[in-house]
Amino acid sequence: MLVSRLWLFSAFTLFAVALLRAQDTASSPPERAKPATPAEPRITFSSVNVDGPYIAMTFDDGPSAKLTPKLLDLLAAHHIKVTFFVIGENVVQYPELLRRAAREGHEIGNHSWSHPYLAKMSDEGVRQQLQKTDDAIKNATGARPMLMRPPYGSLTARQKKWIHDEFGYQIILWDVDPLDWKRPGPTVVCNRIVKETRPGSIVLSHDIHPGTIEAMPSTLDQLEAKGFKFVTVSELIRMARPEAPKTAPKERAATPAAIGSPAPTSTITASPNG
Repeated sequence: MLVSRLWLFSAFTLFAVALLRAQDTASSPPERAKPATPAEPRITFSSVNVDGPYIAMTFDDGPSAKLTPKLLDLLAAHHIKVTFFVIGENVVQYPELLRRAAREGHEIGNHSWSHPYLAKMSDEGVRQQLQKTDDAIKNATGARPMLMRPPYGSLTARQKKWIHDEFGYQIILWDVDPLDWKRPGPTVVCNRIVKETRPGSIVLSHDIHPGTIEAMPSTLDQLEAKGFKFVTVSELIRMARPEAPKTAPKERAATPAAIGSPAPTSTITASPNG
């Protein structure tokens, strides 16, 4: 009899404990999911992921009194809009060329006052280079630029952030460089651009080199024949689509020949006149 009572008491105790735990679980508020951290806005663009054959042609270091008008005439004939990254010193000399470019629908970007290596300068020095050019562009066209391209593509990550925060600029680089500053000849410039351009490309060239301007009629004809459509850099950025996540490649078993082999290297050639 005593054993039976002890067994019943133990069973009742276990049942009561289980019941209390169930009540505590039911009364506890559910954990809230932590809000997702908002993604940082993209500041720098070398190319853009787009849904369509859209590209942006860009021309640096002008305006040039002799060459920029020829390029504007050609672009007007093709009904093509491009983006000019201009030098402040040249803007002050030839404001009428910038007014014409803006009037005809081309985009104007800041390329510094005198084309120095901004990455090697103090913040105040960089600020003066950009502000003077910003003011010159606004005085010539009535509108301030929203894009900037660092000379030589030279800018530190910290500089990119404070320039974006202070001026509101998006930093524009490139993924197609025909190295026209080396003056390889119009045919080479044309072939390099046509070969390397892909949907979403930002093409670098310069409207201060005669060979570049000579290359443009054939370049534009061939790009159009391949189905490319020309937009300004800001228009290209507005077309941006999210990029598909990249899957990690499967690891391959090392072969005896691969063990101890030197790793492949790659080099990037920056345009001295970028």
